[in-house]
Amino acid sequence: MAEDNFVDSIRIFIKSGKGGAGSIHFHRDRFTRKGGPDGGDGGRGGHIILRGNRNLWTLLHLRYHKHFIAKDGENGSSNNKTGADAEDVIIEVPLGTIARNDETKEILAEITQHNEEAIIATGGRGGKGNSFFKSPTMQTPRFAQPGEPGVEMWIQLELKILADVGLVGFPNAGKSTLLATVSAARPKIADYPFTTLKPNVGIVKVDHIHSFVMADIPGIIEGAHLGKGLGLRFLRHIERNSILLFLIPANSENIYKEYQILLNELRLYNPQLLRKKRIVAVSKADLLSTEQEKQVLNELKEIHETTIIFSSVSQKNVQKLIRMLWETLNTTDTLS
Repeated sequence: MAEDNFVDSIRIFIKSGKGGAGSIHFHRDRFTRKGGPDGGDGGRGGHIILRGNRNLWTLLHLRYHKHFIAKDGENGSSNNKTGADAEDVIIEVPLGTIARNDETKEILAEITQHNEEAIIATGGRGGKGNSFFKSPTMQTPRFAQPGEPGVEMWIQLELKILADVGLVGFPNAGKSTLLATVSAARPKIADYPFTTLKPNVGIVKVDHIHSFVMADIPGIIEGAHLGKGLGLRFLRHIERNSILLFLIPANSENIYKEYQILLNELRLYNPQLLRKKRIVAVSKADLLSTEQEKQVLNELKEIHETTIIFSSVSQKNVQKLIRMLWETLNTTDTLS
């Protein structure tokens, strides 16, 4: 996914249609000079609807189309004819999209399933025609209802990537390299901080039948929950991952301390993230001698999680890591 093509937040204007007016009409034909009321009801205005599309990974398609306005319902007419309902406006979004009222910040909808639909602006109901109001005591009502107005507002669409495994780590921890190794994704890789500026997603094959989705989240730094570095913009993507794979490079000065900093950033951003299943993996094992590897293994004993040492370059333990992730994904328990 090209970085310039990844849009995970966008502001759009929506306006649903107003309902058609009810008709004021009395039956007339060549045999009837003063018939009873026969004004029909107005039609419903068009809804604004979000629909999930699993083939979309970004909100890019909305960058140049930011106004969505539904048509009004048709007015009622004579002979008790109801006006036609207006066509709904469908906005297709990737799975994991949240819609908020831009002014109140109220969540209007969350889309997580393919073809799931949510009405975010209801079209106005059509007004009742004068036929509706006739009664034994009011045989010739000379009034009808107007249609209800539509709803208009600016909304914020935010994408939280839906992935089975989210990669969590400081810049240069080896997240992009791992994703490129185990999937067909081709993220930008270089030896400097914040090479990854946009989340990347890849499909990891476990065997010829099974697979799972892995997301490379841009690097966290200490203070990310306050917006430092890439900050809050990308922490939200972690919320939708089933498993968090913490990556710490083998050349880290203090593996345990680095893991605690990462945990603390997640805790300060959203404590619920710590309830997710997690695995701690030490990357770049090809940089270690046998003695250094033993030292790292001793450090990992302080971390009371499932741990593994691997190398994307030499492929050491990569398949073991994939199998470990798959088995963890298929256990139903979460952390307390």
